[in-house]
Amino acid sequence: MMKYIKWFVLVLLLGTMTIQSLRVYRDVKNVLSYRPIVEDILAEHDSVSTEDLVLAMIYTETKGQEADLMQSSESSTGVANTITDSRESIRQGVTVLSENLLTSQSKETDIWTAVQAYNFGSSYIDFVSKNGSKNTISLSKKYSRTVVAPSLGNTSGETYRYYNPIALLYGGGALYRNGGNIYYAKQVQFNLVLIKLISHF
Repeated sequence: MMKYIKWFVLVLLLGTMTIQSLRVYRDVKNVLSYRPIVEDILAEHDSVSTEDLVLAMIYTETKGQEADLMQSSESSTGVANTITDSRESIRQGVTVLSENLLTSQSKETDIWTAVQAYNFGSSYIDFVSKNGSKNTISLSKKYSRTVVAPSLGNTSGETYRYYNPIALLYGGGALYRNGGNIYYAKQVQFNLVLIKLISHF
């Protein structure tokens, strides 16, 4: 009997993994369909960013399933979900990312500091510059707890569970309420691998 239970569990796990893999493949393919628009906008801006990085950020933000693809409304108008045109969302997102990358270069921090600053705000670049010049989960967590969360009302360090594989792998899946996403740069980094890999299929 135990033998059949083990086989059932194995088949169930393989089925779940297959379904999840197909979902990821479908979502990445959806995001890749925006490559021509990303290419055009990067050319307009003469941006230091790359197509694959922008696509990885789109995948991280919305998986290409919302009009505000890069969730860039707040950086434009201060209010979420006010951008309803995907091209405009990418244009605004690329503007912010490009500015972060240039600031990061001038402050001699790494590219992932600029990417994390897309989630935290550009002041994060100065913070990293003064604390080793390299984005880490530890620095990201400290900034979230001491700067972002308190600025939005969480002065007690209250946390909540964030059930994301990268978050679970790197920090047990806890985020500070109103503190942004500590794991944002790591997620983009992982999703960049997916974008590059699935681009060849």
